[in-house]
Amino acid sequence: MKPLAGLFLALACLLGIAATGSVFELAYGEPDLGVATTRWILGLCLPGTVASLVVAIRINKPA
Repeated sequence: MKPLAGLFLALACLLGIAATGSVFELAYGEPDLGVATTRWILGLCLPGTVASLVVAIRINKPA
């Protein structure tokens, strides 16, 4: 694996964890950071996760 692809893969994992945590915070009561902030985090993390994963796959794709 190329190092840059690994960096984007790590970013995708981190953003995926943040998105999952935000979903659980919103689903099970009052979020610690507030509803609006948690929605913003979720709204930014979901497309960021997909985009980082796609970039990591494309970087690591053989020529």
